[in-house]
Amino acid sequence: MTHSRTELRATPRPSRVRRAVTLGLLLGGLTVGAVAAAQTQVAATQTAAAPAATTTLRPALSGERRFLTLPGFGRVAYYADPRGEGRPLILTVSVNAAASAYEMKPLWDAFAGKCPVYVLEWPGFGSSDRPDVQYTSELMTGALTALVAEVGRDVDVVALSLGSEFAARAALQEPRIRTLALISPSGLGQPRGGTQRAADEDGGQTLYNRLNAVSTPLYALLRTRISIEYFLSRSFRGVVDQGLVNYSLDTTRQPGAKYAPVYFISGQLFTADAYGDLYSRLQIPTLVLYDQDAFVSFDRLPQFTAQPGVRAVRIQGTDGLPHFEKTSEVVEALGAFWSAP
Repeated sequence: MTHSRTELRATPRPSRVRRAVTLGLLLGGLTVGAVAAAQTQVAATQTAAAPAATTTLRPALSGERRFLTLPGFGRVAYYADPRGEGRPLILTVSVNAAASAYEMKPLWDAFAGKCPVYVLEWPGFGSSDRPDVQYTSELMTGALTALVAEVGRDVDVVALSLGSEFAARAALQEPRIRTLALISPSGLGQPRGGTQRAADEDGGQTLYNRLNAVSTPLYALLRTRISIEYFLSRSFRGVVDQGLVNYSLDTTRQPGAKYAPVYFISGQLFTADAYGDLYSRLQIPTLVLYDQDAFVSFDRLPQFTAQPGVRAVRIQGTDGLPHFEKTSEVVEALGAFWSAP
């Protein structure tokens, strides 16, 4: 999920990516806009300390792994390092078949110890529970607002890819979210006929039913190192980070790993018009970080940056994960954003 170029629009990748997208999204690239290509083819919360034996997945980050309990769902994992001064920072990950807190490791390493830092793993991903339930944008948003309530203070939020839509929705509900930084966000393309909307009249339910019928063998086939490396390569300009590859392999092997991704691929986690319904309504300082992106477009970024308090910084030479390949530039852009009057 990366942002505005000098032209303020991403250049789509070759059509062969679109032809492979149904397979690709099950495992992989951390970008989100290829959902449409697949479609064309076919409040109270509680905090619980996590016993060591509650998950077999190794920790993604150096901080303490904790859990929130969402009524009606189960446990949602987050990492915490409360050291440091200043406003707490919440990092949220993307949504894909291998999503985990490891996706935000460069920013975690950059800010941990300097300010309180938290990384949320969405329901159905990472160390969070992965039950066979309906996954919705409301469920994801509820996880973020629950974490904000747990922190109990004003926070800054940095979101990645489709997580940007959930973060924007949360910011419209939760006044303690004081700023948003969106890394290669989905939802800034055109609302109709683009890559970020479920095409089916039933909101993606028909596609979900078809994918769910074959999800077990298909997911098993695709959660291989070669598949993960290929689709991650769509989000890296240079060499794919092998730590991310290895952790992606681990997280896709957890029980229930297929459930949330099927809802993602069917388009049911997207907002049909994220700009109109979410981003255009934001009234807090917002930063977009972007460059090239294989799967999302930024057609409406000029409209977005015309809003008061919204700015965009292009991190040149990146393909969707600028915080991995240009960490210092991203950290500098975030620091300037947070220090601006």
